[in-house]
Amino acid sequence: MTEMDAQTVRRFDDAVARMLSRAEITERAATRGFPHFADQNTGEWTLSPDGHWTGGFWGGLLALAAATTGEARHAELAGDVARRLTVRASSKTAFRGFLFFYGAGVAHLIGQSAPARESALAGARGLAASFNHDAGVIPLGDEAEEADAVGEGAANIDAVPGTVPLLAWAAGELDQPELAEIARRHAERHIEYCVRADGSVCQSAAFDQSTGALVRRYTHKGLADDSTWARAQAWAMLGFAQATHWVSRDFLDTALTVADWWLEHLPADHVAPWDFDAGAPRDTSATAIAAAALLKLSVLAPDRTHYRERALAMVDALVTRFLTPVGEDDTRPAGILTSGCFDHRRGLAIDNELVWGDYFLVECLLVLRGVIRATAL
Repeated sequence: MTEMDAQTVRRFDDAVARMLSRAEITERAATRGFPHFADQNTGEWTLSPDGHWTGGFWGGLLALAAATTGEARHAELAGDVARRLTVRASSKTAFRGFLFFYGAGVAHLIGQSAPARESALAGARGLAASFNHDAGVIPLGDEAEEADAVGEGAANIDAVPGTVPLLAWAAGELDQPELAEIARRHAERHIEYCVRADGSVCQSAAFDQSTGALVRRYTHKGLADDSTWARAQAWAMLGFAQATHWVSRDFLDTALTVADWWLEHLPADHVAPWDFDAGAPRDTSATAIAAAALLKLSVLAPDRTHYRERALAMVDALVTRFLTPVGEDDTRPAGILTSGCFDHRRGLAIDNELVWGDYFLVECLLVLRGVIRATAL
């Protein structure tokens, strides 16, 4: 295990404190909706009224705050987010995995929250009801939060993380092993659909609804269909790490393959570009996701000791270069993770604070500081 020196420990503790202070400011805006992305200079949030695909990360962030501070207020707010999301259980989108694992499951796994448990189970039931048994996959759905190329014959690597652990967890809670089988088949299909022979990842795929056969690969947010959008690679790392822990170690080889590709192509300064074939701008949110995945894989594959070392370097780069400081010389609110790139193709929030980037950076910091286990989530 990589040991941190005293200076790094202090730096990471300070980063957590800054991000928790930022979360307190976000609380006041979040009464009107769910934090989506923010202006990194002013801290002003753009909110989504129903949670879009991102609202669950706000609930997860509050649950992490509760784990750090022990304050009941944070746990109660996390439970309230879970309750507010419950109406989305029947939404026709595979991204309910994000909403209900991070927006409800995390609060229950960390804090044993009864409201969050019920919300997470509702989300799991909704996802299972959308499973195409013939094709062996939960499709993106007609209400997926993308501009085009969605529906019942479309799949997306973004729909593996969150979805797989949510279903596997619910299988045990409800004594319904068929939910774990759905999680397994769903993850397996996405290996076929999205993981290329060299270990790079394509975001999306079209498939035959009656057989599940791959029709074509494409991207919603990457530079091109044959490029590697950084967040697709990071989501794959996370999703297959979760599948390894929650479903079967049969997924470990895939998780290691996509993780190794990331590490081989990551710039020397440890922060990924928004697309590995494009260079600038950077996407700190993809980097935080990948770091969280590497920390999980360092436990699941303990011989890969360099995974924790590389994750620590990535987190340290984010904290030292992209997290706004406290001080009179910087007028920005403290604790903002800057340089997140949401949707470069559409010019949407390409240099902003992103709520999921915040969540994964805090998760990484708490894992590195021993507050939570890497494989708990």
